[in-house]
Amino acid sequence: MMKKTVVTLLAVLAVVFTVNQNLFAGGSKDNGAAAAPAPAGKQTLVVGATPVPHAELLNLVKADLAAQGIDLRVIEFTDYVTPNVALLAGDLDANFFQHIPYLNSNAEWTEKLISAFGVHIEPFGIYSRSLKSIADLKDGATIAIPNDPSNGGRALLLLQSNKIITLRAGVGLEATVRDITGNPKNLKFRELEAAQLPRSLQDVDAAAINGNYALEAGFNPTRDALIIEGADSPYVNIVVVRKGGENDAKIKALSTALRSAKIKDYIAGKWTDGSVVAIF
Repeated sequence: MMKKTVVTLLAVLAVVFTVNQNLFAGGSKDNGAAAAPAPAGKQTLVVGATPVPHAELLNLVKADLAAQGIDLRVIEFTDYVTPNVALLAGDLDANFFQHIPYLNSNAEWTEKLISAFGVHIEPFGIYSRSLKSIADLKDGATIAIPNDPSNGGRALLLLQSNKIITLRAGVGLEATVRDITGNPKNLKFRELEAAQLPRSLQDVDAAAINGNYALEAGFNPTRDALIIEGADSPYVNIVVVRKGGENDAKIKALSTALRSAKIKDYIAGKWTDGSVVAIF
């Protein structure tokens, strides 16, 4: 009996270990990338993405790539760090969630990863549960902003462009709260991980939220944002690969599929409010 119990326990542990080996750390959801080998005669392309709109757009081109012998597997992530970690580790062939200022915010990413192509922009906005207008910000109000350098700077530049704060001259895209030189309303800033910002709205007066997280939280950016970037935003969302992979035939096929009239029409038809804008 003891011997049978030990054998059973070892079998269970082996299964648990195998399952864990196929999961990425940091809040990812497997949409088939680690499940089974590619069908006979097909190549596998594993792409990590945040759910909206990135994974949604990827799932729309699965059939197009399958017709070319490419089995597209989409892994969903709920944070902004793990997709680059997984790409560096070789667990992904590409990822789709970030813009170039974010990619350039980490020296290792800049050294080893590269943008393969751009697809769309998601205008960045300031949101509130309690305010109807940015003019309603009271003295001493608290605004939550992303804690990563590129998106935090993006939030501060948006506030400056609306004459709410003033930043040190020439500070550029990576401005921080330490670069604020003018703050007439004595605003306080709370720096949080980007995915937490929608939930922070119950505790702060306003929050600067990336477009994809605003969409997931049920916001209509052009209707609900107190202030929002224009459609000329430089923060194009890109597909990123390890350096040298940008010329891979599978990545070229993915570029053609994601930058097609089908996807452009889908974006224009679904996000009529301008919350997602194709750049091709």
